[in-house]
Amino acid sequence: MKLDKIDQPSLELQLDNSAYTLLSNEIIEKTHELRQMKGEELQGLNMEELQKLEQLLKVGLSRVSNTKDERFVEKIGALEQKGAQMMEDNKRLKQQMEKQFNILTNVIEQGHSSESTTNICSSADPPQGQDNDTSLKLGVFDLRRFRFWCLYKCCFLLVGVVCGI
Repeated sequence: MKLDKIDQPSLELQLDNSAYTLLSNEIIEKTHELRQMKGEELQGLNMEELQKLEQLLKVGLSRVSNTKDERFVEKIGALEQKGAQMMEDNKRLKQQMEKQFNILTNVIEQGHSSESTTNICSSADPPQGQDNDTSLKLGVFDLRRFRFWCLYKCCFLLVGVVCGI
């Protein structure tokens, strides 16, 4: 009797084999469908099957195109926002430079001493939380350096106006 049980596969093993066979057939079918979607193995399809396949591909392509377009719109929006922020930053920096230029010009026109020049330039409100080297501190007043600095800053401002920054 024990030999009869050994010769016959168990019910559990038969179910496992059946599930394996179903899954194996499904893999073969899905692989065939995928090849057809890629434009391969079309020779066995009739006109109706070809039209269904074409419609399925059109719907899929439409979804891909829409998703791609949404991503482009998101990216463009982020870049526009970044550009607007950069324009604001450039505007703020230009105003700071003009303010410091005007302060130094007024100091020179009024003939202040080098000590008062240093104090006025140091009070030019640099922005908080940023490393800012735009505030100018003059020790001994050097007219040649000041003229060079003014020429440099005027060129910087002129480039900003010409470039629209």
